[in-house]
Amino acid sequence: MPQDYKQLIYNIIGAAMEVHRELGWGLQEPIYTESLHLELLNRSIENDTEKHLPCYYKNRLLEKYYQMDIVVGDIVVELKSVSSLLPVHRAQLFNYMRLTKAPLGLLINFGKPSLQSERYAFIERTNECVLLDKDLTPIKKEDI
Repeated sequence: MPQDYKQLIYNIIGAAMEVHRELGWGLQEPIYTESLHLELLNRSIENDTEKHLPCYYKNRLLEKYYQMDIVVGDIVVELKSVSSLLPVHRAQLFNYMRLTKAPLGLLINFGKPSLQSERYAFIERTNECVLLDKDLTPIKKEDI
């Protein structure tokens, strides 16, 4: 993984930590989405919020679409404010990563006293998302 990705992920998580320190935990997700968007901009990190991801069926554009919380370059940032991250939360991020072919995704949870974050990489050749450590090195399932 390129070094610039590592620094960008570090900066995104740092911005999320600042939002968590400022607002506390357990508020509604849209509050954190807007606050993180602003904090990233304050740090000169361009980002899109509530970015629409169009969906197609047999090459026809559907009226329904996915809406990603925050996108920083080609990194998808999915925010939650829940007591515990569940497989369904990870699946949502993985769907966004697969559909956009985003190389990296962050799942950030503001729903606990300590901010939680998980980093994932999308492996296009296997169509899988794998958990990464803080150095963006894949974590083997047997190590979890």
